[in-house]
Amino acid sequence: MSAEEPVIVLNEVTKEFQRQNGRGEFLAVDRLSFTIKRGEIVAVLGKTGCGKSTVFNLIAGLIEPTRGSVRVLGHDSFHEFAFFRGKIGIVFQGDRLMPWRTAMQNVLLGLEILDAKRKRAREIAGSWLSRLGLAGHENDYPHALSGGMRQRVSIARAFAVDPEILLCDEPFSALDEMTARTLRTEFTRLVRQNGKTAVFVTHSISEALQVGDRVLVFHRPARIAFEAAVSREMAPIAQEDLRQRILQVMEGSGETTERIDGSATG
Repeated sequence: MSAEEPVIVLNEVTKEFQRQNGRGEFLAVDRLSFTIKRGEIVAVLGKTGCGKSTVFNLIAGLIEPTRGSVRVLGHDSFHEFAFFRGKIGIVFQGDRLMPWRTAMQNVLLGLEILDAKRKRAREIAGSWLSRLGLAGHENDYPHALSGGMRQRVSIARAFAVDPEILLCDEPFSALDEMTARTLRTEFTRLVRQNGKTAVFVTHSISEALQVGDRVLVFHRPARIAFEAAVSREMAPIAQEDLRQRILQVMEGSGETTERIDGSATG
């Protein structure tokens, strides 16, 4: 792929699920189209049940679209799933650590799957644990770590395999706000420093504005109701105006799609 080509492309994607009672189908994603360019952090925002996690699973290749196409790094995310081995790192809402493995062993997991040489793998895992403030805790088991520390291990595990893309599904929602804010800042810094592309699913407007270079607001079934670019240098009054506009969109349910440049600094 050339540097100019988007790394994630959804084209007229629709996803339907069979209802549990067997009577008809449930529409979760409705003709959704968007692209994400290399090095961009895109926050996907919306109320619970709007289809954010379904879109996350479509990009991750965990489910197949009913109609339309999902291309990641130029490949079909579902039918070419094996291609993405080591190319996508995932951080979930829960840390999903293996309780019988130490922090070091949990971070080593992805590297072991990729058949990395043991000595080099331990160097990489140790480096990421240290960068995330866990030096000295390498041999601790998850039960001995706080929630924030466990999520740091989860982030270290995702970065350790050096993926091109990071997919995050509300990774800090179970943490207290102080811890979550610190981790969001660290995560965003690491993504930018290491030139990664990230999709960050959230239901928090503040979190979306803190993390994203661009915010996509979904309505149910998943479709883009609002889109805005976000600048790190955005003036407080401009950010508050954007926050209020997003809140209005999330509270509504209209069909209109609106795109604005939210990068104003004045």
